[in-house]
Amino acid sequence: QVQLVESGGGLVQAGGSLRLSCAVSGRTFSINTMGWFRQAPGKDREFVAAIRRSTSVTYYADSVKGRFTISRDNAKNTMYLQMNSLKPDDTAVYYCAGDAESRAYPRIAASYDYWGQGTQVTVSS
Repeated sequence: QVQLVESGGGLVQAGGSLRLSCAVSGRTFSINTMGWFRQAPGKDREFVAAIRRSTSVTYYADSVKGRFTISRDNAKNTMYLQMNSLKPDDTAVYYCAGDAESRAYPRIAASYDYWGQGTQVTVSS
């Protein structure tokens, strides 16, 4: 089994920055692609960013490209999401996710086998 635990959420003013972390424990070697998704109240969960373990190739939603940076430290079994120039529209619960099957579509939630419990990010205007 794999456990994912997010941290680093909080309240920040528009234009500010936050760094989210996702600690992976358990069968960490089974995880290849890891991703971040977010869900705002009344909205569907949406893709934010993803990173492949084997190649470090990254993927971003258009809405965050140029502002957010995804990274991972395989030695620490931790993934990060550096969020800069935050906007009120970024307010959501952020979830990290892990794919144990190296699926071809990292932008869709169905590609992931494991999920964290989420961390709240609130951006005030």
